[in-house]
Amino acid sequence: MLRTGIKGRQDDVVTEDKLARNVGSGLVRVYATAMMIALTEKAAVLSVEPFLEEGQGTVGTLVNMSHVSATPLGIYDERGLIGEGTHERFIIDNRRFQEKAESK
Repeated sequence: MLRTGIKGRQDDVVTEDKLARNVGSGLVRVYATAMMIALTEKAAVLSVEPFLEEGQGTVGTLVNMSHVSATPLGIYDERGLIGEGTHERFIIDNRRFQEKAESK
C-alpha cells in the first residue's frame, strides 16, 4: 500500500550534459536546477515503484525545490547539501493515461 511521506534518494555526478549552460537553464558550468529536479523525480519514481499494482505508474504533479549550492563539473558534492524540497506524484493506470494523452 502506498503511503504519504515515502522518501527516496539518488546520487549523481555532474557531467557536461547536466550543466546549466548545456540544458538551457543558464550560462554557467554548474549542475543545472532542471537536472536536480529530474533526479528528484527519478528518486520519487523508484521509491514508490515497489508499492504499485501491475499496470500502475506515477506522474509528477508538484515540485517545490530549493537549489542552495552550486556544484561544478565532475563533482559529487560531499561538502554539503546542494538542494532540497518536496515532490508530489499521482498514481495512474499507465494504459488509460497514455490513451488519454494521445487522444488530444
